Amino acid sequence: MSMEQLTMPLVRATEAAARGAEAWIGRGEKEQGDGAAVEAMRQAMTSVPMAGEVVIGEGEKDEAPMLYNGEKVGNGEGPAIDIAVDPVEGTNFLAKGMPGSIVVLAAAPQGEMFRPGPGFYMDKLVVPPAARGKIDPNAPLASQLGDLASALDKQVEDLRVFVLEKPRHQDMIKEIQAAGARVRLASDGDVSGGVMAALGESVDALMGIGGTPEGVITACAAKAVGGDMFGAMAPQKEDEEAKIREFGLEPGQILTMDDLIKGDNVLFVATGLTPSDILDGVRDYGDLVSTDSMVITGAHGTVQRIQTEKPVAG
Repeated sequence: MSMEQLTMPLVRATEAAARGAEAWIGRGEKEQGDGAAVEAMRQAMTSVPMAGEVVIGEGEKDEAPMLYNGEKVGNGEGPAIDIAVDPVEGTNFLAKGMPGSIVVLAAAPQGEMFRPGPGFYMDKLVVPPAARGKIDPNAPLASQLGDLASALDKQVEDLRVFVLEKPRHQDMIKEIQAAGARVRLASDGDVSGGVMAALGESVDALMGIGGTPEGVITACAAKAVGGDMFGAMAPQKEDEEAKIREFGLEPGQILTMDDLIKGDNVLFVATGLTPSDILDGVRDYGDLVSTDSMVITGAHGTVQRIQTEKPVAG
C-alpha cells in the first residue's frame, strides 16, 4: 500500500468532515460545527487501510475527545503513517457563513512530520516553486521581496503577499507596502493562504505569524507542489518561550521545509466547506450533497481536483 493508494480513502475522510459540518454553516456555533467535522472525519478514518497516528490534531488527549495528538487512526493494517488534521480551518468563517473555511488533512510516512510540542505559534514564509532556494529567510523583508520578484520574473509592485490581519503584523504590513508590494489580508485561514502561495495562485507569498500546527500542514502542501517554506518558533503566549526551549527548540531558529516535513512522499488533501479561493463550498441539494476537494501528491507533484456528489442516506 503506497501513499498514493491512501489518496481516495483520505479524501473520503475530508469529504465526510465537510458534509458533517455543512448543517452548521452560518449558525454562529463554531464549536458545534468543528465538533461535527471532527466526529465525521474520525468515523471515516476507522476503515482507512493504515496504521496512522495523529501527530497534529485537536490538541492533547485531555483537551480533545477525538483526533487528539497521539491517537491511533485507521484499521491498523497497512503502512505506518503520520497524520495532521485541521477538521475546520476557519471556524469563524463557518459560523458566520463567510467564504474561506476548509477541511484539511496531510499524511506522510511515520516519523517524517515535525512535532511542534509546546510551540503554538510560528513565523512563516511560503513561496511558489520558481522561488525555491532563492529566498534568504534571514534577509531584510524588502530584500526577500526583491528576490521573490526576480525569481517569479515580476516587478515588486506586482507581488501580492498573504498576511493574517492581526495587531502583531501591523509593522510587517506597512513594510511590505513601503517596499511597493500589495498585501492580501485575511482574519483567519493561513493554511489556505499558504497553499495559494505554494501554488502561486492569487498570491505570491505568505508571510507572518500563525499557528504552528497549520505551519506543518502548510509545509506538506508546499513540499508536495515543489514550493519552498521557512518557519521559526514565534512565542506569543506567557511561558511559551520557556516551554519551547525545554522542548529543545530556540525561538527564531530557522526551520526549513525539510525540517518541517522530511521526505517527498507526502499527501495533502483539502475539501471546501464554504467557498474559497481554492475550493468551492459543500452544497446540500436535499437528495444529495456535493463536495469539492484538492489532492496534492508529493511523489509526482500532481494537483488533482475531485468533485463528489453523494446521495443523502435515508
